[in-house]
Amino acid sequence: MRILCTNDDGINAPGLEVLEAIARQFSDDVWTVAPAEENSGAGHSLTLTRPVRLRKHGERRFSVSGTPTDSVTMALKKVLPSPPDLILSGVNRGANLGDDVTYSGTVSAAFEGALAGIRAVAMSQVYAREGMADSVPFGAAEAWGARALEPLLGMPLPPRTLVNVNFPPLPPEEVKGIRVVRQGFHDYARGSVVEGKDPRGYRYYWFGLHGIEHTPGHETDLEAIQDGYVAVTPLQLDLTHEASLAALAARFA
Repeated sequence: MRILCTNDDGINAPGLEVLEAIARQFSDDVWTVAPAEENSGAGHSLTLTRPVRLRKHGERRFSVSGTPTDSVTMALKKVLPSPPDLILSGVNRGANLGDDVTYSGTVSAAFEGALAGIRAVAMSQVYAREGMADSVPFGAAEAWGARALEPLLGMPLPPRTLVNVNFPPLPPEEVKGIRVVRQGFHDYARGSVVEGKDPRGYRYYWFGLHGIEHTPGHETDLEAIQDGYVAVTPLQLDLTHEASLAALAARFA
């Protein structure tokens, strides 16, 4: 089985090493093509206004001067000798839960694989942001990654779908198990934009990543993580709201 590993945190990210170790538990034919630099929040974007460059770092290990989507495209069209059987994206430093998946470069890299008809899984390690910075513990992902991935390998997935996996911010021995749950929803109206001034006196703005609340009305990936479980969620590329089709059609009749 040929496996392609990628991410949005960059070729030197610790989580990518964790992902490669997970992949090697299933195959010796593991390739890595990832962005040269961090691309968190890049979503499903393509680089269209400048050339994309490819750099080789070792046998079967490459970086791309572009987005996660660029990386998967380059892997499939220019790097790998034949298509992979599986694309793994991650292990992201931080959660990709609820509707945050629409911003996520990690999830979008897996979406690009799904578009190409390849089985794709995104993996993310949730962590407590306070005081962590670059010292995010990946213990839960290391211990539970293969256990979450193995049942997915022989399972047929519908076209243009992927599986999104999030690991809770707990030591491996405290993880309660794995839950298959639906995507949750955040309350973005409570998000924040933090304003400051640079040393020259000019204003700048950071989009706040803290304190975005959610209102659980059912079991979702958000609640599964809060309860100490690995959250496994199937996602699809078709964003059509089926229930509105007939009503909209009637408006234009």
